[in-house]
Formats: sequence, C-alpha cells, structure tokens
Amino acid sequence: MKKGILGIVLVLVFFSCKDAHKKQIVKTAEKKIEQTVPAVDGDSTNEVTEEEEFKKDFDILLPRSYRTYENVNDAASLNEKWAELYEENGEYYIGKAKFKIEKGFDDCTGDSTKTILPENKTLIFINNPELKNRKVQSLKINKKRIWPGEKSTLKFDNTSYVLRAEGKVNSQYKVHTDDDKEEIFKEVEHYKLYLTAGNTPEKLILTEHSFNDTFTELLFSGDLDGDGKLDFIFGSNRNYEEERVLLFLSSPAANGEAVKKVSEIAVQFDC
Repeated sequence: MKKGILGIVLVLVFFSCKDAHKKQIVKTAEKKIEQTVPAVDGDSTNEVTEEEEFKKDFDILLPRSYRTYENVNDAASLNEKWAELYEENGEYYIGKAKFKIEKGFDDCTGDSTKTILPENKTLIFINNPELKNRKVQSLKINKKRIWPGEKSTLKFDNTSYVLRAEGKVNSQYKVHTDDDKEEIFKEVEHYKLYLTAGNTPEKLILTEHSFNDTFTELLFSGDLDGDGKLDFIFGSNRNYEEERVLLFLSSPAANGEAVKKVSEIAVQFDC
C-alpha cells in the first residue's frame, strides 16, 4: 500500500516538473523574440504624433488620375486661380494653371475617375495666391536619394544647405533605371532627414517609419516663394501603390528653422 502511494506521488512530481519546464521554455523564447526587435535612438512617439497632427496651409495637386470617393473627387477643386510649377528647357516657372480634365472609370474601385492633363510639363499645382508668376531660381539636383549615413550639400545665394539622413538599412541590391543604367537600391526603415541652412541649427524635417519598395527623393529645390531662400519638394511614397509629395517653404518658417512643411498630398492607386 505504501509502495503504491509512493509511486503515485513520484508520478505527480514528475509531470509537475515537466510542465514547469515547458512553461520555462516558452517564457524564455518570448523574451528572446522581444530582444531581437531593433531599438533606434530618437525614434520617439512625439515625432509620430507631430506627423499625424499636420495641417496643411493650402492644397496641392499632381498631374495624374484621381479616384472618386463618395461622390467627391480631388481633381474637381483645380481651377484657373491655382498656380502651377512647370519645367521648360531645364528651367522652372510659376504660372497660371493650364490643364484639361478627362473623365474615366476605375475597374478596381468600380467608380469614376478624373485625370488632370496639364498643357505644360507640370510638377505640381499649388492653391496659393501669394505665389507670383515668374521664372524660378532653381538648382540642378545631382543627388535625389540621400541614404542613411549620407549627406548632400546645396549652395544657393552664398548659403550652404546640408541634407543629412539617418536610418536602418536592411538590405541593398542593384536595379535597372529607365535609361538602362544600374544603381544600388536600399531597403530602409526608421528614416530621418535633417536640414541645416547656413548657421541655423540642424532640424528634423522628414521621418518615415518604413518603405515598401520605395524611398524618399528630392524632386525640386529652388526659390518658390521669392524670399531669396531655398524651398524643397520631396516625393516620399511609403509603398509602391502610393504617390505622395511634400512641399516645404522657407518664408513661413519659424525663427531658427530653414523651412516649414506647408502642404502634402498622398494618392492611393491600390487594387
């Protein structure tokens, strides 16, 4: 009898120890997974909140197709009171918006579309009456992509503008460009772009948590608002089914800052 009771006790102790061992293994595995998540310095939630709360000063539009959602189409807001930034023979100009609107249909959404067809080689349309029609002083962009760890210096009116990038590069590989050349493309996350203008302190102007086969590119640098200082237009698509453009002007910037983000547009064309 005593041997039987002793046997039962030993069996219970054995399984109890086995279960405890299993729980310990699971807990250890979870801890290891948590530790593999990369920690990036300065990646604070305040920056994310700032991006979410951004309110544009005025609207911008791109020369492209726009989908209709709930009987509203962004292209319908464009009229001849808008300005356009366009290129002609390597020079940039601000002029009165010249365009046509073409109606169409989107098979993905099952709804109508409106496509803006510009008469000129237009980069963006801008709903800002303060912009004057004129030739724009601009710089030739030799480096569109500023990868993490890189800098790009632009000189304008005896002032040096330095763009500096930080971030994590997960991988890189060769790609073929439209003009049949090879270049290196990098998969980046936790991207941050800083700007220093002359003696002003360096300021963070753009952050992107991640990209999906895309990256941030400098599309334009020149004096859009006529104050003798550089303004910037960036393309920063977060995925390959989005076209997103950001406009930075110098004239509304606060003291100690070189530029202010004044407008942004993001157009989705997923199916």
